[in-house]
Amino acid sequence: MMKRHVRLMTVKAGMILFLLLTMTTCCMAAEEKTLRIATLNEIKSPSFLGDYSTGLFNHISNPPLMQMDSSGKIIGLLADSFDVSSDNTKWTFNLKPNQYWSDGKPVTGEDVAFSINMYGKSIPSAGWIGETLKDTQVDGNKVTFTFNKPYTNLDREFTSYSIMPKHIWESIDNPVNFTSNGPYVGCGPFYVDKIDLNAGKLIFKKNPSWKGNAPYYDQVEISWFKNADAAAKALESGAMDTYWKYADAYPYSAVDSLKATGKFDILETPTSGMTFLGFNLKNEPLSDVNFRKAIAESINYPEFVQVSTLGHGSIPNSGFVPPAMDGYVDTQAMQYNPEDAKKILQEAGYKDSDGNGIIEGPDGKDTVLELLIRNSFSREAELLKEYLNAVGIGTDIKSVEDNTWFDLKDNYKYDITLTRTTPWGMLMHAGWATGYFDSRRTGQGVLHTVDDKKFLDLCDNILATTDKSKLKEYAKEVQNYYAENLPGIPLYWKNDVTPYNKDITGWYSSPLYGIMNEFTFTGVKPVA
Repeated sequence: MMKRHVRLMTVKAGMILFLLLTMTTCCMAAEEKTLRIATLNEIKSPSFLGDYSTGLFNHISNPPLMQMDSSGKIIGLLADSFDVSSDNTKWTFNLKPNQYWSDGKPVTGEDVAFSINMYGKSIPSAGWIGETLKDTQVDGNKVTFTFNKPYTNLDREFTSYSIMPKHIWESIDNPVNFTSNGPYVGCGPFYVDKIDLNAGKLIFKKNPSWKGNAPYYDQVEISWFKNADAAAKALESGAMDTYWKYADAYPYSAVDSLKATGKFDILETPTSGMTFLGFNLKNEPLSDVNFRKAIAESINYPEFVQVSTLGHGSIPNSGFVPPAMDGYVDTQAMQYNPEDAKKILQEAGYKDSDGNGIIEGPDGKDTVLELLIRNSFSREAELLKEYLNAVGIGTDIKSVEDNTWFDLKDNYKYDITLTRTTPWGMLMHAGWATGYFDSRRTGQGVLHTVDDKKFLDLCDNILATTDKSKLKEYAKEVQNYYAENLPGIPLYWKNDVTPYNKDITGWYSSPLYGIMNEFTFTGVKPVA
């Protein structure tokens, strides 16, 4: 009897162990599969439309009508196709079928019409929509926008405006200031489930109503870090699967140490991003094109490329627009020739009469320029100051926070400034960087310094034309204008570098938003 009792106890213990193991296995199977992305795009407010960084991420949850593929071609996203009138004033977007919000309601043309009109009325940077959109018509899944002037590049413009659910947002009086920690209703493969400012995370959850290619991952965590070193350490430790920052590469100085872990591969692609020197053309001597040409020849471009990109960039051309952009024209490369720069200055009437190393202008005073920068450009500013001083141009660096830079720049309280382009910035307005220089434009990143009628007419011609061959010719004219007039000097072109966990495949990068796109979010999965 004793032996039988022991056997029964052993069987019971085995069953309990089996049940525990089964429960553990089930829990492991039920554990959410998470893709982890490090970023430096810090979310400062849980405002879906009012926070800059949230606006970058929300394209995944609330897709725009259009997107850019890996070759730079504009293709459909929420829209399947579009039709344009012969005069480019009427655009009809045809929505893809079987698209649903994460609360189960279908996506309709009314959502699109509501969203675009909301941007025009409520979002300052989209004020052009409110000024030019004359009429909106909805016919089922077709939405027609009629403008009071031609828009050749509207398909490009509509790669940046996330579509919102009308049944949620129509009751919100001030969309820009509305905040919520989530969830936010979305219609992409994922929706924003939570914005946790304390933890420094934005969490996407899989959209239960999504009808497209099923994502492998149940959720995506975006974790923002205070600086590049902290983000690099998180990747090297294996805590993150990849890195993304809008319009910027993974820190070039950290690439080698990350590759040395053996856990990551690098995706390197050309980009339209660059750092450039902008001029306050309202001030002398910056209004003098010869003075600008002298500055251009004083800059040591090979050194700039090496110091700033560590070999992941190239010497730019005078035409400003990089080869990664459609319509690129091969203009003359920027030349480093300080002796020629000195000669140009002398011939233009700028001489160092008192021998103090700084040239005087026509008024007899030393020429000392104020170089306005945001704090992140301090290293490049010191290089630029060294180059300018070498040809006799005095330079005082004024380093400020972003908001102060915006204010001083918009009020033309500077002589020269270092800033950068973004992929979207290169496409905005008439394209090919025109949005940075056209004096009629507004926005945080634009300089709006060129009021030359020749340039303004060229922008208007681009926006009005319906002839693709003319558009190509206009692109060439824009780049030749930059080369001849130098409203801005490109300091280097750069490549986009994205590290990714080599155990995960399916990464997809576009020139506009890098890996932050629907193709990546629905395509990534473990290699094995």
